[in-house]
Amino acid sequence: MTHPFLDLAPLSAARFASIEDRVARLLATEQDVVIMQGEALLPLEGAIRATAGPGTTALNVITGPYGQTFGNWLRDCGATVVDLAVPFHTAVTAAQVRAAFAAHPEIDFVSLVHAEAATGNTNPVAEIGEAVREQGALFYLDAVASIGAEPVLPDAWGVDLCVIGAQKAMGGPAGVSAVSVSERAWARMAANPGAPRRSYLSLLDWKERWIDGGRTALLHAPAQLEMLALEACVERIEAAGLETVMARHRSAAAAVRAGAVALGGGLEPYVHAAGDAAPVATTLRTPSGVVASELVARALETDPTLPLAAGGGALAREMIRVNHYGPDATPGVVRAALTALGTALAEHRTGVDVPEALRAAEKAWG
Repeated sequence: MTHPFLDLAPLSAARFASIEDRVARLLATEQDVVIMQGEALLPLEGAIRATAGPGTTALNVITGPYGQTFGNWLRDCGATVVDLAVPFHTAVTAAQVRAAFAAHPEIDFVSLVHAEAATGNTNPVAEIGEAVREQGALFYLDAVASIGAEPVLPDAWGVDLCVIGAQKAMGGPAGVSAVSVSERAWARMAANPGAPRRSYLSLLDWKERWIDGGRTALLHAPAQLEMLALEACVERIEAAGLETVMARHRSAAAAVRAGAVALGGGLEPYVHAAGDAAPVATTLRTPSGVVASELVARALETDPTLPLAAGGGALAREMIRVNHYGPDATPGVVRAALTALGTALAEHRTGVDVPEALRAAEKAWG
């Protein structure tokens, strides 16, 4: 008996290259795009290890847990790291980045997360990119959560290494990811004796054996199911229109934020300013005395499929994440999530008004 997931014709190099080209169009980039055969941590780590070393002085912006991870990788490579940490309820500013450059003029590498789904903030990459270009530093961007939810424009923003994953706002598979690479970044890798070679982490292997060879022979057997799923995911975005997909995420974020404020009971947006809030996911702060992880567990008893989670680590006590991305960026999911949270919160607090929250969410969706 044939099976659609098992009895597949081999994925050709030409089809692999065509999927890379479609991802490049999604990013509006003329840079080389490499689709790597693993979750986004693969190119995120590979890009740092390829371009950073003992001679690197890196500005590592921390607006959530991934920024902390990047700093660890940079130090492990031997780079000198200047951490710029801001409170997780806000975003970094270009002025703060410029101040770091003024204090450390030797900085030649900048690592930044565009949108932190884990903390619900998003950073102004276009403005920061201007500052990075003035400094002449290499610009590394984690756009895994933001792609599909808000504009990601590596060429226009001067991003040298832009990593994306399909599993969040794109609504695609988790097991495949991509990175756009500028000519400056390739040159930095070629000059780095510590850049991974003959390794699954190696971007230079992909350049020398795939890109420079005209993309005619793959390095190894591709993750075929994930590649086909990525192709279908991009096709769906193309059919709907990227602007339409992004607008749906903006509406979902606005609706959750407005609904949470109207709900009462002490629940409030975790990210203080709406302009700093990411459209991919909304984080909420629970009132004093209400443990976020317990509230989420109670809410999920009504519907375990809702995209609700408590914050990671210490944030599990005070933060709720509403992961309204991909197929969950819909009015129905927003209504269901607010209803479940309101019902659970009403067991602990008075003044909870679920109907008012739903009215506010509907109005905010627009």
